[in-house]
Amino acid sequence: MRNHLFEALVGLVVVLLAAWLVFTFVGRTASGAGSNAIEVTAYFPDVGGISVGTDVRVAGLSIGEVTDVALNPEDFQAEVRMAIDPSANLPNDSSAAITSEGLLGGSYIALLPGASPDPFAQDDVILDTQGAIDMTGLIGSMINDSGGSDSMGDTMSEDFGSDDFGDTMSDDFGDEEFGAEETSP
Repeated sequence: MRNHLFEALVGLVVVLLAAWLVFTFVGRTASGAGSNAIEVTAYFPDVGGISVGTDVRVAGLSIGEVTDVALNPEDFQAEVRMAIDPSANLPNDSSAAITSEGLLGGSYIALLPGASPDPFAQDDVILDTQGAIDMTGLIGSMINDSGGSDSMGDTMSEDFGSDDFGDTMSDDFGDEEFGAEETSP
């Protein structure tokens, strides 16, 4: 009987610990937009890495989250709906950019405040947007445009068109040896 009581207490502790972890996780990942959040829409040419639940940040601080991502059939741009905390009082001419947390980090939407005295209102549209940067394509284009050779062989001979640097110098300065002075008899 005592063994079953111990097992029941251990099970209760495990269930309480799991519930506490779930509560802590949900509390830390909440957007902070609150129940009175305002919905704004932005149109991006590319939303790589953005999905429902992605953070919306200003100056690195989370003020909302993405609530919907869909393709706009009229102009074939990604339509992104965001719930933003109205207490942030962001100007309605703010811009949005999809930014990465680092080379291997996740993406988020960074809002850059504008200069308008009027804050965002429900169903406003952000006109100035910058889509996600394709890091793989960017790195690939840098490698392809670097002009590298297929092998790491003698690049000096490739640059000067000869296998022997001395032959190139003698061709440029005549038959005499480079560095030898002429002496007259």
